[in-house]
Parts: sequence; structure tokens; C-alpha cells
Amino acid sequence: MQVSVENTSNLERRMTIGVPAERVESEVTKRLQQTARKAKVPGFRPGKVPMNIVRQRYEADARQDVLGDLIQASFYEAVVEQKANPVGNPSIEVTAFAKDKGLEFVATFEVFPEFEVNSFEGIEIERLASEVADSDLDTMLDNLRKQNTRFEAVDRAAANDDQVKIDFVGKIDGVEFAGGSAKDVPLVLGSGRMIPGFEEALVGAKAGEEKVITPTFPADYQNAELAGKEAEFSVTVKAVEAPVLPALDDEFFALFGINEGGAEGFRAEVRKNMERELKQAIKAKVKNQVMDALLATNKIEVPKALIANEVDRLRMQAAQQFGGNIKADQLPAELFEEQAQRRVALGLLVAQVIKQFELKAADDAVRAMIEELASAYQEPEQVVAWYLKNEQQLEEVRAVVLEDMVVDTVLSKAKVTDKTVAYEDAVKPAAPAAKEEGEEVAE
Repeated sequence: MQVSVENTSNLERRMTIGVPAERVESEVTKRLQQTARKAKVPGFRPGKVPMNIVRQRYEADARQDVLGDLIQASFYEAVVEQKANPVGNPSIEVTAFAKDKGLEFVATFEVFPEFEVNSFEGIEIERLASEVADSDLDTMLDNLRKQNTRFEAVDRAAANDDQVKIDFVGKIDGVEFAGGSAKDVPLVLGSGRMIPGFEEALVGAKAGEEKVITPTFPADYQNAELAGKEAEFSVTVKAVEAPVLPALDDEFFALFGINEGGAEGFRAEVRKNMERELKQAIKAKVKNQVMDALLATNKIEVPKALIANEVDRLRMQAAQQFGGNIKADQLPAELFEEQAQRRVALGLLVAQVIKQFELKAADDAVRAMIEELASAYQEPEQVVAWYLKNEQQLEEVRAVVLEDMVVDTVLSKAKVTDKTVAYEDAVKPAAPAAKEEGEEVAE
């Protein structure tokens, strides 16, 4: 077999492969012999058909079958011989395939980039430190109560934070517009659910009152036909209801699965969950900084095939979020290219750090992470058992453990500054980092 390789770009290879006629004809003969054992030809018993008749009837099909098999087998052999590392399936162009002349084809494909990650010494990381204060716990308990607010009818004028039940009809220039009317709508005043001016105009209204209000749609309203226009809404207030916060009692605690320990037990459980959230938030922010730094200090070229595959995966995920109302191929690929390129680049960089520093996920580290994940559930033992019985889930946990090891490896050599912040600031999502000029990678 003859093989020649041309580098058509940094990552693209054009490999010409020649398979000698003897191998081609040998494979064709083997295929015909297999066919002869089961061929049914009038006048002959199965397996007794003369080879010249078998060849006459079936050689063309056998030759096409052999073509596909030989291309696959010889391409693999050539890749091993040339120590290439192809990405995805090659583009194949058959340039010669004739009896007694053998097979020649050209395989065009991309390869994985070969690189070493740069030193981590110049990387700067800010690591947050925080704790759950009693005031943070009290704020969380207040939020939990507000999330479970119930409303009771009152005989007074509506105020902010009250819920009103309303019917309304909206018009623009005296004509009703689509989506501008509804009945029995519960609306919490001050929630910002309606356009500016709508809720404010209902403060002071009483049950049974009818009001005409004239709010204006924002200039950047999502419906361009309504944007910036003044509307007239005829509103009927059918009920005014005041918010009632639940008491911190056993009935409230049971909503969160806490049936023992009373108020102290509930506070302890909420604090434990807050501490878990805090730990995860700090860890995620450090990890994001490390990944951003890896991208910034290692400008690598990413195979187009990997980006295309990742774009397809992201499109599928996005389509699923629409609940089947839209198909993946209806979503423009351009929407996902930047994110796909970042993800692929990070995947290659993380894999190279793992290889370069010979990182391995120890079984005890995998088990510890599974137990940490399971601790958020009511029956952690069952969750641990489920992970241990599912190899795919175990592999996903191993991958996360390895990513954490990559982060720790970078932190061990980077310049790390610790900063103490309040709980609220620590758990707040980080603002997206500004992309540097000329940066082409994205998650």
C-alpha cells in the first residue's frame, strides 16, 4: 500500500492512498466465494454454482462492496502508519478503481492540534472567601416565607405588594390589539410584571372599581407594533388581597421535608444548604477564572469538524428547551458558533493539561464527589448506589474530578489572591468577562 500526505493547512491533511490490484482482486474473490455458497441460480443446487457464473452475475456488486470495505480498512492502516490523529470522518474522493489497476483514493481530514500548554506562573486568580452569617440566614428564611406567601381578601384600597384580581381590555387609538385583553388575572402590585405605569395606576383601587389607565409601551418593547405607543386599558378590579407570610412552624418546615427538630432543626438545614451553595459558587468562580486564563494564555487553532459537532449538539439542546415546538435545524448555526468554539478549545486545553501533568482520577476522589452530590438528596445512600451502578454516570463524575484536578494544578502555580466578601456577593453570578481584542475562543 502506498501512502503520501500533504499538509494543506495547519490542521488539514490530504492523504493519497494506493491499494495494489492484488489485494483488491483477492478481496473480490473472497466476496464471490462467500456469495457462491448461498447463491441461487436456476439449474444449480445451492453451493454448486460454477464460479464463472457467480462472477458473471455478482462481480459488479462484490466489487462495490469491496470498495467501501477497502477504503475504510486502508484509511485506518494509513492513519496508524503515518501516526496521524484524525478528527471525525474523512472526505473521500476515489481517483482510480479498475480491475487489474487497483484502488487509489484521496482522504481529506483534519487532525487534532499538537501543542503544550504554556506556563501557569503568569496567571492571576482571585479566590473568594466567605461564610454564612446569622443575618444571611435570617434573610434566606424571609425569602423562603415570601416565596410561600398566600393572599387573603381585604376590604380596603390596594397597596404595593397586594394582589389584585382583574379583568382588562386594552386599546390603541380606540382599537383593541391582540393580547391586550384578559380575565381573572392575579397581579401583585409592584412586581413589575406589567408594562411601566400599569401597576402603579392600580394602587389605591378597591374591589368592584373600574378604572381607565393609559400606560405607554417601552420603546424597546418586544412587539415592535406596540413599542413606544400609549395604550388605554379599561380595568375592572374584582378583588384586593393582602399578602400573608406563613409562620415559621412545623407546617411550614414540612414543606421543605423537615419533620423533626423544630425551628432550630430547620435553621440548621437551611444553613447547611446555604453553605453548600456558597462552596459551589466560590468553586465555580475560581474554575471560570482558570478556564478563562487557559484560553487567554494558549491561543490554539480548533478543528472545524469539532466546532461543527458542538454546534449541532448545542442546537439540539436549545431545540429541546422549546419543548419540541422548533427543530434543531431551524436554529441558525451562527448563534452557537462562538460558544461551540470556546467549549471545544477548553476541552482540548483541559485534555492537554491532564496529559501533560499525567493526572488521574483516583477512585476515592470519585467516591467523595458522588457522596457530595448525594448529600443534597433526602436519601443519599440510594443516590450513591445509583451512581456506582451506572458506568456512564461514573465516567461523567470522573471527568468532573479531572477538571477539578486541572484547576488545582493551575492554582498550585498561579498567583492566587484571597478576598473575603459577604455571602450575597460570593453567591452572586459573575458578570461575563469582556472579550479581549483578537480573541477567537468562546464557550
